[in-house]
Amino acid sequence: MKNLKYVLGLFLFLTFGIQSHVKAQTPQKNDPKETSQKFAAALFYIENFYVDSTNSPKLVETAIVDILKELDPHSAYLSKEEIDAANEPLEGSFEGIGVTFQLSKDTILIISPVPGGPSEKLGIQSGDKIILINGEEAFGNKINNKFVMDRLRGKKGTTVDVSIYRTGKKDLIEYSILRDKIPINSIDATFMLSKNTGYIKLNRFSKTSMEEFQVSMTKLKAEGMENLVLDLRGNSGGYLNTAVELSDEFLDAGKMIVYTEGLNSPRQEFHASQKGVFEKGKLIVMINEASASASEIVSGAVQDWDRGVVLGRRSFGKGLVQRPFQLPDGSVIRLTSARYYTPTGRSIQRPYEEGVEKYYKDLYERHQRGEFVHADSIHFPDSLKYLTPGKRVVFGGGGIMPDVFVPWDSTQFSDYYSNLIRKGVFNNFTLEYTNANRNKLKKTYPTVQSFKRDFIIDDIIINNFIEQAKKDSVEWNEAQFKQSEKTIQYQIKALIARNLWDIEAYYEIVLEMDDALIRAMEIIDKEDIFSYLRTD
Repeated sequence: MKNLKYVLGLFLFLTFGIQSHVKAQTPQKNDPKETSQKFAAALFYIENFYVDSTNSPKLVETAIVDILKELDPHSAYLSKEEIDAANEPLEGSFEGIGVTFQLSKDTILIISPVPGGPSEKLGIQSGDKIILINGEEAFGNKINNKFVMDRLRGKKGTTVDVSIYRTGKKDLIEYSILRDKIPINSIDATFMLSKNTGYIKLNRFSKTSMEEFQVSMTKLKAEGMENLVLDLRGNSGGYLNTAVELSDEFLDAGKMIVYTEGLNSPRQEFHASQKGVFEKGKLIVMINEASASASEIVSGAVQDWDRGVVLGRRSFGKGLVQRPFQLPDGSVIRLTSARYYTPTGRSIQRPYEEGVEKYYKDLYERHQRGEFVHADSIHFPDSLKYLTPGKRVVFGGGGIMPDVFVPWDSTQFSDYYSNLIRKGVFNNFTLEYTNANRNKLKKTYPTVQSFKRDFIIDDIIINNFIEQAKKDSVEWNEAQFKQSEKTIQYQIKALIARNLWDIEAYYEIVLEMDDALIRAMEIIDKEDIFSYLRTD
């Protein structure tokens, strides 16, 4: 009976929580009391008369999940165990030993220690292999990401013992590592693209993003930055307040950044306040079909106020606000309570009336109808046209349509190239190559810039790479190799750079063949494109 009372109370809460949606969807009047009693009665009969024993909490959890599926694609249930994992990337830190690792041939291979983390302080290096964790063998078929996380992560102040194999050393090296709080960076790369144009790649909108952004801007301005390319491609969003704060850095005080509104959520507006660090100067915001939510808030505000050029492909179209509600057992419902609207009044959210399955098939359907390649395959009715203060036409209907469209170049991605990625050939080859040549490479190329300028992927490297691919069961196809040869060369070089330095080094190299970034650099000095924008 105790379980039944818990369930009844829980569903009274749930029922009242979803009444607004029910009323919006159906004209008839619903009695919340009758609805909750109906469910409680059904569960009572199951508990007391079903032929076998039942698990009431599990039944309730399943029911909650199914109810939320009926509402919209982004309302979600998170168990108590799932909450921390879901929040960790946005909180900006975790507790552990501070290494980036990769599983290579059933071995834990350290890509790089986190700067300032406990592993780096003890002298653990890129290319080290963890063989034992607290005396337990840490190699072989049993090794997976969960195995590693469960053993290396832990509360700050606790200790984990590891035995490491290092190339050139006969015996294993023993380390006792005191776990600490490890930062998770939301900015992958910050560097100058030219003498006056800076580049920042933001991968999520977390609690630490603005602090990181300020550091990046200080660095770029010290190097002579006058223009900025902000890369939000693949950025699926994060905290609303972080998106507002980032937009504030580009807009004059008082300008609306975004507003939210729902049936039971009164309109709430967010405006630029303090003087931003980049209210003047040419700004390009890069987006694609994987840019969502907070990314769309920033790009929508920049576009609606004629502050900069949005470049790339139409964004995902996730404009629903989720509000967390904690349930009695510590689990959480993230319930959609409002929609995001850009300053001109465009709803960021794309339609989802045809169901969740079709909603998530939208990106596939965009690809099928050629939207990733041809901008004219996207058709907007006049009812979705909006005007900016500069009298430019922008479009609603879900997602942000860029000012400058850059097609996806599928010609360089052959099946051979896809198989190389799928089989892990790039990572396997570049890790082994780097480990075998680390000292020589570092001596010959002491900086990322010297490596970027002088290191060449020659025929010897390519032939060895092809042989590695064959060993990893990737069938040789000369025609497809030729099709993807340039991309393969850049990937190899960029991954070696990452193994020698960090993820920023990877981007500095791989972006040299990035069509969207090349296009951005082509238009940054074209005054006609920026003539209607506020850049001075």
